[in-house]
Amino acid sequence: MTSLLHLDSSANRSDESVTRQLTRLFAETWQCLYGQAGYRYRDLAVEPAPPIDTAYCALGRRSERYGVVPLAKVDALIDNQAEETTWALTRPLIDELVSSQTVLIGAPMYNYTLPAALKAWIDRVSFPGALVDPSSRTRVLRNTKVVIVTSRGGAYGPGTPREGWDYETPYLREYFTKHGVRDLHVITRRADLGQPGPAPRGPARAGGTVPRRSPRRGRGGSPRRGQGARRAGVGAAARAEVEAAGASG
Repeated sequence: MTSLLHLDSSANRSDESVTRQLTRLFAETWQCLYGQAGYRYRDLAVEPAPPIDTAYCALGRRSERYGVVPLAKVDALIDNQAEETTWALTRPLIDELVSSQTVLIGAPMYNYTLPAALKAWIDRVSFPGALVDPSSRTRVLRNTKVVIVTSRGGAYGPGTPREGWDYETPYLREYFTKHGVRDLHVITRRADLGQPGPAPRGPARAGGTVPRRSPRRGRGGSPRRGQGARRAGVGAAARAEVEAAGASG
């Protein structure tokens, strides 16, 4: 079954969040094509991954001593209640990631880098050996498609005054590439705050417009469909790029 893991990390949970608007559009386009059965949603602002702690580090170091330990055998390495608790918080996040064919991440730039909520999730799923197949030693994300939707309140490209200040996009590219991702897409939207724009439209097909489906609710809530694009100014080019990425699976 085709599967999509949809993560939002914007602290702004209103309809004004540009990354939430665009990831919602991707998810709706994807669900029109593949249905809702394989869709999973996690709002890292509502249900944040706890920062890693002493127990996580101790369990991770113990696991590293044995090389690449299958996830099912990490339980046997747990030494105390704190480690049991931290593993119970970590394992479900890893399972969600490695079982998904496509991973969609909404990641606005905050202070030139990624949101703390997203970084905490990355730290959790990067448990030693978790993203490596214990038998073949290959990267388990090598066949995973990752789509990252970013936004920022200014220009950071070549020739701009803030060229080189974007520490978010290079980090995310390097992180997922290091873990074997070969199908990586980064969609960047410069958000000019206060500039109104048209509401995003559903993907078109022969004979009419594909009806939108509301994303299935997850443990962290569900993305809301609203009129936010009219206030935040999501441009036509960004909408078209997101719709095309969603339609490609």
